[in-house]
Amino acid sequence: MNETTVTVVGNLVDDPRLRTTEGGLDVAGFRLASTARRYDRETGRYVDSASLFLSVSCWRTLAANVAESLRKGDPVVVTGKLSTRSFEKDGQSRSVCELEAVAVGPDLA
Repeated sequence: MNETTVTVVGNLVDDPRLRTTEGGLDVAGFRLASTARRYDRETGRYVDSASLFLSVSCWRTLAANVAESLRKGDPVVVTGKLSTRSFEKDGQSRSVCELEAVAVGPDLA
């Protein structure tokens, strides 16, 4: 099976939520917002493009480290496996992009 691995730079939309599964594994989740900027030649200024919002999950030791180290608004770099999940809500089909992190770090730029 092919996996799509991506690296996303953005900011935490909320504090990481840490929980433990019934099997005893730590898992942390948070939302990430990434907004690209581009230079507008007509105005001579940088402008924000549309924002990308992703749900991020972290497992085991990474989950505990993320929950201990990061807070809402922190700039981060996240690398992981990207997937799309479809579901139905209020009779309408919807889909959401999710990122299972393999590495998370602060963006020190």
